[in-house]
Amino acid sequence: MKKIIVLALVLCFTNAQAKEIYATFTVYAKQGAKLAFNSTGIIKELHVDIMSVVKKGEILATLASDDLIATNNASKVTLKYASLDYERHKDLYQKKLIDKSMLDKYAMAYEAIKAKIEIEKTHFAKTILRAPFDGVITKRMIEIGDVVSGQMIKTAFNIQSEHARILIVQMDQKYNSDISIGDPFLYKVDGDDQQYQGEIYRIYPEANSNNRKISLQVIAKDLKVGLFGEGKIITSDDRHHLAKESQE
Repeated sequence: MKKIIVLALVLCFTNAQAKEIYATFTVYAKQGAKLAFNSTGIIKELHVDIMSVVKKGEILATLASDDLIATNNASKVTLKYASLDYERHKDLYQKKLIDKSMLDKYAMAYEAIKAKIEIEKTHFAKTILRAPFDGVITKRMIEIGDVVSGQMIKTAFNIQSEHARILIVQMDQKYNSDISIGDPFLYKVDGDDQQYQGEIYRIYPEANSNNRKISLQVIAKDLKVGLFGEGKIITSDDRHHLAKESQE
């Protein structure tokens, strides 16, 4: 009998110290991006589609680049002969048959074509659209043959993290001083009876002046982006009593 009384007292004390704060949430991908070509051209190849799982650096689509390849090949030929000219005139300079200004002219031509080739490589790289991180393609807005412009950016794909999710949780601002990083968050997705649990890992530094809500972030996994639901933040007054005592 004494044990039951003691247990009841402990439970009452615990419940008196704990708080349950109602909150709502929306599910977002932890990483997401709208991808586009930063170059003008015609879509030549599509390597992925909606729901394709991709790795960072994987090629998603390419633009026609025959003209760039031809220009680069011509530049390589020019580089070959510029290098020969430079080496030949460097030998003449060492034999004191030409002056330094003459050598510098061939050196400049050689360095200029090398720099031109590097610029061409940069332009060619812009004809290839790659995945910026591991993820899954959620939308495709281009077709083979479409014209894209570097001046008028058009989204080609939407990509998001495959599994990692963020819950953007909102609660009444009056509980701002009651919450802390690491507090448990028990929640259910609308239409789903399963209860999930996470922890607060980020608290936004300001309240929303329109709805008087404080926003938090909770890590989740594999929930469909765009879903919403509600839950409760479990916190304790003990922490705040200790904080007040330390301030005094």
